[in-house]
Amino acid sequence: MKTLSLQQPGSLVWTEVPVPQPAEGEALVRVRRCGVCGTDIHALAGKQPFFSYPRRLGHELCVEVVTAPAESGLAAGDLCAVEAYYFCGVCPACRAGKTNCCKNLKVLGVHIDGGHTPFMTVPAEKLHPAKGLNPDQIALVEPLVIGAHGVERAAIKAGEPTVILGMGPIGLAAAIFAKAAGANLVCVDLQPDRLKFACETMQLGTALPAYAHLADNLQAHFGQLPSVVIDATGSPASMRGTFQLTENGGRIVFLGLFVGDMTFDDPNFHRRELTLMASRAGLSGTFREVIRLMHTNQVDVLPLITHRFDFADTGERLPGLHREAGLVKAMIDFDKAL
Repeated sequence: MKTLSLQQPGSLVWTEVPVPQPAEGEALVRVRRCGVCGTDIHALAGKQPFFSYPRRLGHELCVEVVTAPAESGLAAGDLCAVEAYYFCGVCPACRAGKTNCCKNLKVLGVHIDGGHTPFMTVPAEKLHPAKGLNPDQIALVEPLVIGAHGVERAAIKAGEPTVILGMGPIGLAAAIFAKAAGANLVCVDLQPDRLKFACETMQLGTALPAYAHLADNLQAHFGQLPSVVIDATGSPASMRGTFQLTENGGRIVFLGLFVGDMTFDDPNFHRRELTLMASRAGLSGTFREVIRLMHTNQVDVLPLITHRFDFADTGERLPGLHREAGLVKAMIDFDKAL
């Protein structure tokens, strides 16, 4: 079978390899869909922190079980989302149930070879059956988990004034679950087309452009500043600005990240008694909850897929994908890969 690996920044190479054999506790799965993540694009450009080369990309996966351990409860033909986070289970964070911030966390497609291959082996415990969902929906589960966990961190109450900054794929995911939580939601972005997609196509909330006087506009809209601010931009300037956008006693969640130091006005932070939280990846329970909400039609996610191509075209399409018009989420189809 042919697999695609990122040998070094800018260098995608096809390699012929045998179908892998599962070790104890592993399932052999056929890849059906793989979403393209910003992580993949940044790794290709050599700008992804925590990344090691060479690496097979791909962690937003829908897979079909070929064989699985008898005790796993999985059966051939089951369609599953893949929990892309491999945690140690023994560090203090893991023992506290915070496996997403495991000291030894390894991420599929970043530290471990990912899903740009027709067949792969996966620990059976990392497979989440998603009966009733189609392959496209299932491949969206992992990126949706990122946004859902950020909303879990924010602990949004029904009707609570909430703003999400940045309507890229992760900001959109957060907005989907903030809406599901009943937030009084405003979506903010610099790009009018992103705001239109979020608030007209996805109908996630009220659109406000990220221009000057944003705090005044939020105050006018809500009658107060938002109690919850989720920043999914990864922009240092935007993240610093959250401290001026949040109501006294409010909560800030940094869902995006950048490489560098963050500074803020400490007296303002204390005067408002703000709570600042990071959000990383997601928990096993978050995968199950996202699948449940999708299965019960409480969230509509398929409009996120704006681009699609076959696995055979990935080497050609991936390098320039970020420049394609209207991109929100690209989906790689593996159904012709055999």
